[in-house]
Amino acid sequence: MAIRKRMIILPITILVVAVVLASILGGMRQAPVQETPVRPAVLVEYIAVEHKDETFRVPGQGNVMPRFETQLVSEVSGRIASVSPRFVTGGFFREGEVMLTLDRADYESELEEARANLARAQAAVAQERALGRVAESEWRSIEAGEIPELGLRQPQLASELANLRSAEARLNRAERNLERTEIRAPFDAVLQARNVNLGQFISMNTPVAMLYGTEIAEIRLPLTDYDLSFLDREAIDSETSAGPAVTLRTEVAGQTREWRGALVRTDGILDPTSRVTFAVVEVQDPYNRQGPTHEVPLNFGRFVRAEINGITVSNLAELPRHAVNADGQVWVIDDERILSARSVTVYRADRQSVYISEGLEEGERVMITQLDNPLPGIRVRLPGDPLLPVEPEEETDDEGANVVQRASESTNSEGN
Repeated sequence: MAIRKRMIILPITILVVAVVLASILGGMRQAPVQETPVRPAVLVEYIAVEHKDETFRVPGQGNVMPRFETQLVSEVSGRIASVSPRFVTGGFFREGEVMLTLDRADYESELEEARANLARAQAAVAQERALGRVAESEWRSIEAGEIPELGLRQPQLASELANLRSAEARLNRAERNLERTEIRAPFDAVLQARNVNLGQFISMNTPVAMLYGTEIAEIRLPLTDYDLSFLDREAIDSETSAGPAVTLRTEVAGQTREWRGALVRTDGILDPTSRVTFAVVEVQDPYNRQGPTHEVPLNFGRFVRAEINGITVSNLAELPRHAVNADGQVWVIDDERILSARSVTVYRADRQSVYISEGLEEGERVMITQLDNPLPGIRVRLPGDPLLPVEPEEETDDEGANVVQRASESTNSEGN
């Protein structure tokens, strides 16, 4: 019986001792220290405002085409007797160089016949003049007075003079036709296409070849009114000086190549379909026919990108385009690292940059980091600044205090 009582009392005693020890230890434990959450300022990047003179460049693009493009035709008929070795697609010719020759036999015969007719006409005129002098002498020996024109053979002389002029005209035409049997390049050119070949008989006005002039290449660039506002119109319209300089670029065999040209004129007519004005850029000696004008030739038909040197405007500040929001404002950082919104005047904007004319002072810091929700008055941190906390928000403090208070109450209840 005593053993049974001990078996019942011992567990109860152990449990009571455990509860007492837990209460004592719970009373000895200190409450959690209340700490304010620390949130560091956001690290942002900025750009210092610098006012300077900006020379604008207007972009454009277009195809390279020759200034002169001519469909060469035959002015006489005949069989093609010979052709130049360069009479192939891509062949180059100098001005006046013979490209092909027609059979000359018939035209040489016509020339000799015209010379013979001229000689006969000259002899007939000389004869009539001699007969006129003889007739005048006879009339004067017979009777005095006015001699009639018919008596002096003046009508006959006029007729022979007319025949002489006709013979001279036929001789000139025969000489020209003989010259036209040699078809020559009208200017320095490259053969774009040929339509005839050796031994072929061609008639008058038969297309012979298509020629592209190699002295000057032209690129027509479509420009909007906004683009034209940044160009020097007086330099474009000037007849005494070259227009604005133009840099042309394109990829050739995997490498970027450049050529220099000048904007010489505009069409002066607004295109009714695209509502743009076409500006014409000229490049001298695109195929380097007059020397090493360019690093590599500028082939006709090549697509190029262009940059036109525009006007120069002073006292502008350049910023990245994303630094200005849709409302025309930027975020300025003061010496206390506080953000403030500032409205600015944008003079020009392109794909990468905006140019500010008003609203910013020299040396001011403009934030270029894109925050999710920037607000005026918040503190930020710049590269190189120490890691300083910002004041916690009131709601965060209340919430943190409530959490600490609830933890303390829970501990006290466990100790009791």
